[in-house]
Amino acid sequence: MMRAKRTNTQPLEDASTAPATFNDGLPLPKLIAFDLDYTLWPFWVDTHVSAPIKPRDNNSRCTDRWNESFAFYPAVSAIIYACKTHSIPLALASRTHTPDLARDMLKALHIIPTFSDNPAAKAKSVRALDYFTYVQIFPANKTQHFSKIHQASGINYEDMLFFDDEARNRNVETELGVTFCLVRDGMTKEEVDRGVWAWRKRNGIKPTALNEDNGEPAN
Repeated sequence: MMRAKRTNTQPLEDASTAPATFNDGLPLPKLIAFDLDYTLWPFWVDTHVSAPIKPRDNNSRCTDRWNESFAFYPAVSAIIYACKTHSIPLALASRTHTPDLARDMLKALHIIPTFSDNPAAKAKSVRALDYFTYVQIFPANKTQHFSKIHQASGINYEDMLFFDDEARNRNVETELGVTFCLVRDGMTKEEVDRGVWAWRKRNGIKPTALNEDNGEPAN
């Protein structure tokens, strides 16, 4: 069944505010990986986007051949920037059938570290692709993506956290030991906290004190 492309209507989230788990003093994953479609952006890049694409509005979005607009989910820039400032290596694991177009999108869309809803703002930005140390974009079972990420990084599977919108990709957890977090409606800071707590639980890490602000999901 065809999944509809979604258009972002919310402004970018403030990148100065990290997910709660990033600042609670407890361990974090040694690597965080993301899927692309309906995880970092609200569309299928191999279905909804028609090349060529052009960056628009300070690289906060881009348009395709038919002038359709495409952008990350509102929290993505803040999440990616928070991972960088906390020295967490990032990876991409996507099975899209148009890997070159996906890479072009990641070059056209920038991570904007300073929040501004003004398209003309001169905030320094960096290509999204440049934030990812390990990029595996090709049509295959996600276990193959993570095998390559593991080989390139030397990081153990159990030290990795993966966000993806398709439940079938949970096999990276059952077969390899990567903590899998099913994304409900695109990446948010709350989803990051939920995933980090799932990773901590799998690794036997318990909170030092329960409170409503540390991002731990309720039992």
